[in-house]
Formats: sequence, structure tokens, C-alpha cells
Amino acid sequence: MFRAIAAVLAILTLSACNLPRGAAVQSEVLSADPDQAAGFAVYHVTRDFLPLAGKWPTTGATNGSHGWIGHSPAPAEALIQPLDVLDIVIWDSEETSLLTTPSQKMVDMKDMQVSAGGTIFLPFVSSVQVAGLSRTQARARIQRKMEEIMPSAQVQLTVKPGARMSVDVVDGVAKPGSYPMHDTHFTVLNALAVAGGASSRIDNAQVRLVRNGRSYVTSLDRLYRDPARDTVLRGGDKLIVEKDPRYFRSLGAASKETIVAFPKDEVTALDAMSLIGGLSDTRADPKGILILRQYPIGAVRDGIAGPGHERSVFVIDLTSADGLFSADQFAINSQDTVLVTESPINNTAAILGLIGKVVGVTDNLIDVRDAALSN
Repeated sequence: MFRAIAAVLAILTLSACNLPRGAAVQSEVLSADPDQAAGFAVYHVTRDFLPLAGKWPTTGATNGSHGWIGHSPAPAEALIQPLDVLDIVIWDSEETSLLTTPSQKMVDMKDMQVSAGGTIFLPFVSSVQVAGLSRTQARARIQRKMEEIMPSAQVQLTVKPGARMSVDVVDGVAKPGSYPMHDTHFTVLNALAVAGGASSRIDNAQVRLVRNGRSYVTSLDRLYRDPARDTVLRGGDKLIVEKDPRYFRSLGAASKETIVAFPKDEVTALDAMSLIGGLSDTRADPKGILILRQYPIGAVRDGIAGPGHERSVFVIDLTSADGLFSADQFAINSQDTVLVTESPINNTAAILGLIGKVVGVTDNLIDVRDAALSN
């Protein structure tokens, strides 16, 4: 029996290196050839390290924005724009009026579109420049022009926004379309509201404002939380609600290996562990959480002003209080890889488990043999 067990143990010992293993151990990942310069830099995430890393550039996928336009006070009264439509009513009580008759003391001129040059045409007056004026200013100008030929004339003016006084809500809302701006304080949230709101299927929705060929992006959550971001829109603006393009990868002895989209604006290392379902209870090394990040070569500095190498590995120890608190403040960047290494003891546990099974089988065989001999 002992010779059989010894033979089995010898076989298991020789084959231990070939036992299946799902992830590397920390020492394997961080090892470097002593005869060559290491192809990466290693940083341990601690309270002292956090202020340093916070100054380094953000990496990974971006949303292609040029920042965001803050909220600015809207004019008290909207200014008339080319292609706006004016309704003009002229009252004149003179018997010899050029526009009215004795039985009709007013003339109603509807749907007069402001030309591309910003003017409208009035009988006996010719062109009047109105673009760039408020409704009150335009009414006063038309009044003065009419008084030159009809001293008792009174003018009433109504302005309807034209095509240039609308915004297009293109995608990511319940009711995409073109919406007129009915007042001077028509903001991004106003436009999203009239378009039925952002789709609930979009996680961490990003709002893209396209104006004059440039894109400005912010998250919908920031718009809700910060009124200073609720930008006043201009005619011709376009809004698109889209998903956050950022993601990170989960590999190794985590509960799941997958690509994880950012569910909020800022994701910390501790958030990332929650998003991937935590560590595998039977495999993971809680001292060996590695964040792998690729910096652009232009960001490489002396390790203080910037990372010391474009390939950087950040090590987190979740078994210490400092490691846990630091993980909750260390920001994950888009396209980071969160690698949970495997504990070296797991190989030993697997071997012992196999030995236990073999020994159990051997004992059973001995019991069977002894029973046969006794009969």
C-alpha cells in the first residue's frame, strides 16, 4: 500500500506544474529579466501615492469633446433672426390713409418672413432692417418708418421663430425631432424635456451639443446636479444623447472576465471590484489586484511629473486598511485592465485535493482486499 501511495505522490509531484490554472500569480506578472531594463513601471497604490497619480494624464477612450459651454444669462427679449416670421398690424384712423379705408381702420400683414439679409418689405416704406433687434426695438423702428407717411399710424408686431430658431434633438430620446425655441431661456434640459427625455436604456448617458461644427459633451447626471451646466441653446444647435464610450477590462481570478462599461462619471478601483462581482473566493489573491495602463509616450516623465514608463502597473492590496481606502480613491481610466492575480497557495490546495482523492481510493481498495481474504 505504501509503495502504491508513494508512486502516486511521485506522479502528482512531477505533474504539479501542469495543473490547470486560470490566472497568473503576482510574482509572475511583475517579474522582469534582470539582464534587461523592465518594460514597465510598477506603483503601489497607497495614501502617499494618490496625490502623485492624480496629476498624471487621463488615458483611454475619450468622448471627442471640446469641453462644455457653461450656462450664460439669456437676453431679456429674443432678437429677431433671418427667416423668422413677423405678423404686423398697422392701425390708422386718418380718412385719407394710404393703407386703410374709412370702414376698415387696420391692415393685417401676416407671415412676413425676414429675409436672409435681415429685412422685411413694407408698402410705401420699402425695406426695413429688423434682424438683430428685439421685438420692442423692431416695432419702434417700423413705427417710425410708418409715421413718415402716416403720422397717426400705430404698429403691433408679433414674432414667430423661423427655421434658424429651432434646435434638433437627434437621437437618444423618446421623440427625436426639430423643436422651436419659444423663449430666450431655452436650455439643454428644456429641449430634452420636450423631446420626451433621455432613453432609460442608456447607462450614464452623455449629452453631445453640436454648435458651429464643434462638439461639446457632458454627462446627463452632471447636467442634473449642476445648474451652471444647463446651457442656453441657440438656433441651429443639435443635441445627441449617447452612451458613455468608456470601458475597462476584467481579467484573471475575478468573479467574471468581461468588458465593463462605465456606469457613472468616475469609477474607482474599489468600484471596479464591485462591478466585476468581487474576487473569486477559491482562487484570487487579494494582495495582487493589478491595474494595467498604457500612457502615451509623450506623458512619460521622471515618475513624479508623470509616469516613469508608458506601460504602468498599479498594485493594490485589499487586505490592508490603507489599501482599501486608497482603492476607493484611485481612479480607473478608460481601457484600463483590472487583473486579479491567483494566489500561489491554490496550486498546493489543488495538489492536496488530488492526493486526498487518491489516498481515499487506495484505502477503499485495501478494505476490499482485506474483506476478501477474511472470507
